[in-house]
Amino acid sequence: MWKELIKGIIKENPSLVLLLGMCPTLGVTTSALNGMGMGMATLFVLALSNVAISLIKNLIPDKVRIPCYIVVIACFVTIVDLSMNAYTPALHAQLGLFIPLIVVNCIILARAEAFASKNNVVMSLMDGIGMGLGFTLSLTLLGGIREILGSGSFFGFKFVSENTSTILLFVMPPGAFLALGYLVAVVNKLKKAKA
Repeated sequence: MWKELIKGIIKENPSLVLLLGMCPTLGVTTSALNGMGMGMATLFVLALSNVAISLIKNLIPDKVRIPCYIVVIACFVTIVDLSMNAYTPALHAQLGLFIPLIVVNCIILARAEAFASKNNVVMSLMDGIGMGLGFTLSLTLLGGIREILGSGSFFGFKFVSENTSTILLFVMPPGAFLALGYLVAVVNKLKKAKA
């Protein structure tokens, strides 16, 4: 179980190794808080949809497998969307359209098809939590880097004076590509060093 939990954090990180879920990775990581919020929402959906799909996998005919997975995932996304709107409206407004798009996030569909449909409930839960934590950590890290370089703050706490210039590029869309590219390069370098 431990192996399934940590593989999504390090070895098979969805954003930095598998390069899945690039739409929210690049779209919402203008701050560490946004990255963490999107990651936690995805973690919730991923873990619970893996459990649900693992429970009902033998009841679903092969011809309608993917549509059934999407319905299950959409139920959990609706719960997340409504909960965030009720309890964290500012974050919900920041993430906007990216919350409903979790339904078609390739990380969730890939884990449902490749893992949850072939394994038991406990292993599917561990896989969902591990992949969700990896996604959350990578989005928070990317958002933190972009926020520090682009705004001079971290989780909204300003640590540079108003007169200090920051690199505006990192709060803009091209900054997401640059920061992600460097993060992926660092991860690849660390993987080669271990090998």
